Amino acid sequence: MQKLTERIDDLKQRIAAWGKRIRRYTERSTRFNQNRLFQSDQKRLYKSLERPIVSGTGPAPNQADMVAFWRSLWSEPVNHSEGPWTEVVASQCASITPMDPVIITPDDVAEAVRRAPNWKSPGLDGLHHYWLKGFMVCHAVLARQFQEALDQKSLPSLFTTGITHLVPKDQGATDLSK
Repeated sequence: MQKLTERIDDLKQRIAAWGKRIRRYTERSTRFNQNRLFQSDQKRLYKSLERPIVSGTGPAPNQADMVAFWRSLWSEPVNHSEGPWTEVVASQCASITPMDPVIITPDDVAEAVRRAPNWKSPGLDGLHHYWLKGFMVCHAVLARQFQEALDQKSLPSLFTTGITHLVPKDQGATDLSK
């Protein structure tokens, strides 16, 4: 009876080891395929990462409560307390010579847009890079706006404004933080 129990335990350990090996292989294979797909076809990768929409799995959270929760979270003023290390870094950087002024030309914008992927998610203007590549008249205006932002040492709000999409972690999530 004892040999039978030992044999069963041995087989259970072997099965567990094989299960872990298969799990590691599957995770590595998935990671490898996603990296390869990111390099070759990002649109297909993002579509494969999207979660299927499941309807009727539970009560949906109240939209007003959800908006109020996230608005209160994102609208809190940020109050960072810097440590003494910032003064050390500032004193070490005092001897560094400043960089030459940067001049952004329409050719710089054209080169940046030329290398950008065509159908990535557009910005707040809603334009894909494909259209910016074709509208070469915009390159001079964009270069001027970027140069003004550099000269004024402040960014317009449209450069730092984003869109938040709400994707629940669980299908039946009633907790607003999820």
